[in-house]
Amino acid sequence: MTNDTKMEDKMEKVKMMHIGLSKGDIGRYVFLPGSPERAEKIAAYFDNPKEIAYNREYRTFIGELEGVKVAVTSTGIGGPSAAIAMEELYQCGADTMMRIGTCASTSEKVKTGDIVIPNGAVRMEGVGSHYLPTEFPAVPDYEMLKELEAAAQRLDMPYNIGVTITKASFYSQTAPNTKPVKEDIINSWNAYEAGGATSTSMECAPLFLVAASLGIRASSVLVSATDYKKYDNQDRKHPIGLEDRVIAVGIEAMKSVIRKDRLEVVNKND
Repeated sequence: MTNDTKMEDKMEKVKMMHIGLSKGDIGRYVFLPGSPERAEKIAAYFDNPKEIAYNREYRTFIGELEGVKVAVTSTGIGGPSAAIAMEELYQCGADTMMRIGTCASTSEKVKTGDIVIPNGAVRMEGVGSHYLPTEFPAVPDYEMLKELEAAAQRLDMPYNIGVTITKASFYSQTAPNTKPVKEDIINSWNAYEAGGATSTSMECAPLFLVAASLGIRASSVLVSATDYKKYDNQDRKHPIGLEDRVIAVGIEAMKSVIRKDRLEVVNKND
């Protein structure tokens, strides 16, 4: 073994600063929940699941779907930590990422327990501007979006495809009147809803924009934890298996993505 080869091997084993993974630890396909606990729930759907890293909010399991290596890494809450995870996962070999999470309804079209598949995100956050100009739209990979819709249909889940609002502050939505800039928040929020936005969460816009800047695929599938205009935790009555609904849709869609990727490789080799 040459010195150059030894150096390359050593570089490949260097662990990422935040997620604690090295190149080769994961494959192409990664799920991105916010909660470390949800990462474990997603991994339960894998064949041969195994936890391989847990640092701060970043918890990673690997396993297999359709005989292919997959992973799930939790990202914590919000765009900054999600962007860090994506950058480091990309350096470890990932190029197809799917967020699985929860959202709140911003439309009568979305009820508690409905599956939400964002086809674009309002950039009411700050991370995205560090990647692409504000004029650039935050949109998911179209083929992944179609697979998510098909999965929701196959599983007979009520679903909505629409624009989601990515906010940087949770309480700017639930308690805007307590903020000194309440007029700006309320006016913007009313405009987004008038434009047809159907949900809100805190990660979609940076997820789509980081992926676009890296030239990789990303999508998001969410489950609504609220009815429209009802954000009080005391008022929520989550249906049994609310998280399981959105995980099932995400897993089903990713399996289809994997199968189509495999078929594309076969066709290219023929």
